[in-house]
Amino acid sequence: MINVTRLNGSKFVLNCEYIETLEKTPDTVITTINGKKIVVAETVEEVVEKVIQYKSKVFFFNKEF
Repeated sequence: MINVTRLNGSKFVLNCEYIETLEKTPDTVITTINGKKIVVAETVEEVVEKVIQYKSKVFFFNKEF
């Protein structure tokens, strides 16, 4: 799950497992696997970084040593 911000300033949590595509048009548009489009204030690069950070936490939390 990642925190993102709508253009009106409201914040919400998005399950990044449902992200299908990210577009810069010039705003960042997230398209989910069910076709819903969400416009967010973060840049494409920021969203990608948030997803990477989330996936890293999940991977290392579940990793058995």
